[in-house]
Amino acid sequence: MQARGVSGGQLAVTYQGRLVLARGYTYSDDTSLTVQPTSLFRVASLSKTVTAAAVARLAQDGKLSLASPVTSLLSLTPPDGQAADPRLSNVSLLRLLQHTGGWDRAITPDPLFQDRVISRALGVPMEISGDDIVRYTTGKALDFAPGGRYAYSNYGYLLAGQVIEKVSGMPYASYVQQHLLNPIGITRMKLGWSIAPHTGEVPYRSQYTGTTVLNESGATVAGPYGAFSMGNQWGNGRWVASAVDMVRWARVFDGASSVLDSTSLARVFAQPEIGVSNGWYYGLGWNVRPVTTGGTGRNTWHTGSLPGNYSLLVRTYQGMSWAALFNQRDDASGRSYDDIDPALWTASRAVTSWPAHDLFPNYF
Repeated sequence: MQARGVSGGQLAVTYQGRLVLARGYTYSDDTSLTVQPTSLFRVASLSKTVTAAAVARLAQDGKLSLASPVTSLLSLTPPDGQAADPRLSNVSLLRLLQHTGGWDRAITPDPLFQDRVISRALGVPMEISGDDIVRYTTGKALDFAPGGRYAYSNYGYLLAGQVIEKVSGMPYASYVQQHLLNPIGITRMKLGWSIAPHTGEVPYRSQYTGTTVLNESGATVAGPYGAFSMGNQWGNGRWVASAVDMVRWARVFDGASSVLDSTSLARVFAQPEIGVSNGWYYGLGWNVRPVTTGGTGRNTWHTGSLPGNYSLLVRTYQGMSWAALFNQRDDASGRSYDDIDPALWTASRAVTSWPAHDLFPNYF
């Protein structure tokens, strides 16, 4: 944080299911900012672990099949005069969640960050909606055949969020809170907003500004506050949480609750049809690296970033997990924020005696 000028951070660590460390860190002359272990941060793409779990829970409850084409669950209608790619019928929920659906942001720009282009193409004012994004993207060709390869897709998780609403008959956040979060005692997590922060939410910092996408004013705004739409990130990256919340959430994937049964957990971590590449693959909302040297099992993780935040969540095969959250992802130093991952691995390997205490009861 000192090297990058990051003003707010958090770290939570668990060992064998116990919360052994929960800290908030403040590095700022702003006396109004004091980061606590319960302060809320945007967690960006860590949200994908939640959305994928919600779909897995619906499958567990017999409400849908992961093999179902997304076109059988959602009405995907392109703009007038355009035709949908016929290969959309081959995009199953499984492929959607494993990022093999056919969208590649390295070829076609990520539609979740093309607000102005979509507004003009559809003739609708900003702030555009998630439905606008889907209608616009449905009129575009896929970048590759579904199931053919891996390409990380925020858009796929926007569709997954819509599937959750359609199948459950509930708002996305309500379904997640009722069926996933409340049963394990997570009460602070909420969907974030572009402007209005929640009580206890940290301020976000960026060296960049941009033109607002929240209205037609053309105003220049700070990057985290309107240069993109938080409201359209809901299935992909909209949750705000504390690091304690995120490691409590990670326990679900240890089989520590009834939220997901053993069959669902096996589905979450199953290899995709394209197999393992460079020693890892993407399951349902998690990067997965099988461990065969020095033990057996898997390490799983996800990172997240948006203008104004960087986040990391790691689960290890040795029974450790950690979450690190920051209120910044860019600064004039030019340093990589990915350095926190190897630093935390190094720190964890240096521990010779883990505390016996469990701090979870202190942080509801």
